[in-house]
Amino acid sequence: MDTATSADGTPIAYEHTGDGPVVVIVGGALSTAADAAPLARALGASGIRAVTYDRRARGSSGDARGSTPQHEAEDLAAVIAATGAPAGEASVLGHSSGAVLALFAASTGARVRALFLSEPPFRFGIGEPADDLADRLQRLVDEGRGEDAVATFQLEGVELPRDLVEGMRAASQLTPLAPLAQSTVYDVQLTRQVSTPTAQMLSVGVPVTILRGEQTFPLLVDAADRLAREMDTAELVVVPESVMHRPDPEATARIVRERLIR
Repeated sequence: MDTATSADGTPIAYEHTGDGPVVVIVGGALSTAADAAPLARALGASGIRAVTYDRRARGSSGDARGSTPQHEAEDLAAVIAATGAPAGEASVLGHSSGAVLALFAASTGARVRALFLSEPPFRFGIGEPADDLADRLQRLVDEGRGEDAVATFQLEGVELPRDLVEGMRAASQLTPLAPLAQSTVYDVQLTRQVSTPTAQMLSVGVPVTILRGEQTFPLLVDAADRLAREMDTAELVVVPESVMHRPDPEATARIVRERLIR
């Protein structure tokens, strides 16, 4: 992987595949660049240069403790700059909290050609997690209890059923996620700070395509549909192939290609 240097000096690891218009993929909670590989390959096969990266505190990227959503926006801007694409010519495809980050970054100075927002979990102030969730997650991380932090995030941040999370723990499925525990703190901080999109986010001034599956979590349906209503120029695309918060690589690549390659 190559490395971009964020504004605060944090190294951000990234890699690319394919040739054509640049699209930077921003993953969601508890994901790394490797998780976006199938989508990157599909984009690459469709004539797009797909760039994946490890958000800070994940994979091969670094982490300056005390990070804020603005730091993550600067990370994305650094990756965009490192691609070598002319200013304002790279597009961004964000999934889940990565979609929130993509829109936030574009509203705070990251210059992009277009945004593709896949099932952003905006709550619009409804049913928010506890105010102290990020602090409690940080304490668990500091105590070396990464699996507990991941489980708490899944229960309270994502609101997965308790029996599902306990089953995952019993099956040792949380163990490989423990190294990503610090990133759950940053995800909670991001989605809390912009639970309701700001006026700047709603008027970013670039083409915005909002994607969601037909079969996905109700919160995500409500969020995508409301965001589309509140962004006058946004296009909502329902993707039947994407099921339960998993973007289908080929279908998503087709939608992106149709809007970037004429």
